Amino acid sequence: MKIKDRLAIYFTLASTLILLIVSFATYFTFAKFMESDFFDRLTDRTMVTANLYLEADEISADALEKIRSQYLEKLNGEMILIYDKDNKPVFTGPVQSAWSNKIIEQVRKQGKLRFKDGDGQVLGIFYKDNQGDFVIIASATDQSTLYRLEKLKTIMSAIFVIIFVVLLLSARSIAKRILRPLDVFIGEVNKIKSSNLNFRVQEGKTKDEINLLASNFNKLMEHLEQAFVLQKTFIANASHELRTPVTSMMIATEIVLSKDRKPEDYRASLFSILEDAERMDSIITGLLSLAQTDVEYSAAAQENVSLKALLNSIQEEWRMQPGAGKLLLTFEPSNSIDFIVLANPVLLKIAINNMISNAFKFSKDGDVSCLLRLDKDAAVILIKDTGPGVLAADQPFIFEPFYSSSNSATKFTQHGSGMGLFMAKKIFTLSKGVITLESSGHEGSTFMVCFS
Repeated sequence: MKIKDRLAIYFTLASTLILLIVSFATYFTFAKFMESDFFDRLTDRTMVTANLYLEADEISADALEKIRSQYLEKLNGEMILIYDKDNKPVFTGPVQSAWSNKIIEQVRKQGKLRFKDGDGQVLGIFYKDNQGDFVIIASATDQSTLYRLEKLKTIMSAIFVIIFVVLLLSARSIAKRILRPLDVFIGEVNKIKSSNLNFRVQEGKTKDEINLLASNFNKLMEHLEQAFVLQKTFIANASHELRTPVTSMMIATEIVLSKDRKPEDYRASLFSILEDAERMDSIITGLLSLAQTDVEYSAAAQENVSLKALLNSIQEEWRMQPGAGKLLLTFEPSNSIDFIVLANPVLLKIAINNMISNAFKFSKDGDVSCLLRLDKDAAVILIKDTGPGVLAADQPFIFEPFYSSSNSATKFTQHGSGMGLFMAKKIFTLSKGVITLESSGHEGSTFMVCFS
């Protein structure tokens, strides 16, 4: 059963239960009121009979009945009996009947007794007179009230059925309208395939549970998209980049084994194979580092990171590196306030270190300058090397994995994995930072990272 149908049924059942309780309460309240009103009318007739018969001794029973019928409303099935102290009837109406001694004694004991006898209502009064103590018992049937109650029951039953149907239909309509965003959400989720993981469902403007569900689903899709992109990147790059060194190693080995050679030829071939193996190891390390970066960023909690403290820590570590140039760190302005970034401190440090390492590599271990420019709303990190620069044609692709520049002057003298800048950009993006490159293509490159 669909949620909207269950909601409609639950709402209808709850509403009809309340309506049923109100209807029963109204019905029984009305019935009790009419019963009490009829007892009051019966009491009036009983007291009139007692006064006329017992106080006016000279009035006969026929004369009394004539006066009662002339001045009082005749009740349906009315019967009034008066009993003396010996429980013998001294006055009866036109209908001859009698009550048991048990009822009569109960009236004497309680003074006034009310009870129902089938559809009839009975009233007993203990009356003291100068002639003695009497018990007056009157009974009658309130046919008018019974007729009204029956009509009321019929009307309330009809109204109950009508209201139940209206509630059921209106509740289903309301539930359908309320859950319409959920239907939209389900329809959009059905559109998502492995080929369009960048698709995001509509979150809507209302801040309700469906909006929260859509928002959390979009966050989940972001993680899944990153995981699939990582998988595709890993497979594509691994199959492409690892094939070259493996093929080179196989060819070199086959050539060496094709005939006997001099020891120096074997040594040269082994060095070539080792070089290809080191390159393959570098590629594998880069791919695994990228995978680890995604895993850590999806699992690790972010925290406030001080850029000043982080850069000072990186400068101290590079100062301890043997053979490397100096990392020249400056702040602008020198007395500026610190800038706090919400990020994973370990991965953010890896990203900045990758950029600095890349700058040292192209500067041939010369000095690298790092400037932190701060203002109230943003922070900019500028890392500048003294290398040959990056050609304009290569700049749009510099952050792609395993990219190799077409400028021969910029090719690595050491076999890099081509993953450093790609991982750095990915980490900066996850930390809400934007990285750009400025280079004339002839001398030096400046990488700029902006946090806002």
